[in-house]
Amino acid sequence: MIDSQAVKNTCNASLESKGFCFYKATNGIKRHLAVDTLGFPFFSHCTAANVSDDRGLIEMLSVHIDYFKSKPVNIPKITILLDNGYHPKQIEEELKKIYPAIMTKIKFELSAKPSKAQKNEGKTGFVPVKGRWVIERTNSWMERCKSLVKNFERTLAHATTKVNLCFVRLMLKRLATA
Repeated sequence: MIDSQAVKNTCNASLESKGFCFYKATNGIKRHLAVDTLGFPFFSHCTAANVSDDRGLIEMLSVHIDYFKSKPVNIPKITILLDNGYHPKQIEEELKKIYPAIMTKIKFELSAKPSKAQKNEGKTGFVPVKGRWVIERTNSWMERCKSLVKNFERTLAHATTKVNLCFVRLMLKRLATA
């Protein structure tokens, strides 16, 4: 499952990490996150907030393309669940330019829209979309890290490292209680 989250910058952010996301009206960065079915991270990547979700996803997967190159073809495809802000056909075309065999190893699937899920089940009020709540829960885990509430970092690489450190801390705490 993949999603992005726009985060405001503080005053010490560099020009590289400044961007304005019109969709979320945020001046800062976007954190792109790929998680497994339990909500634990596979990949993370930070971009300026003005980078589209599609472009950020392509950048994130191209940075981690070795993972897909090393995956054997004979095991089932990885299904990547996307929200409706992404355009799977355009993403597939761009990824094929980077690694032509990638679509033999992954497939994209759009999650259901919340309003349709509610109507089908006959429920009113907030109804979590099947599978979609996992990435939202992961984003809330990140928000518990006080240093990730805003972007305090001067570079995007440092911001990505900070996200990764947050998840290392989270997983170590879970192992310590087990």
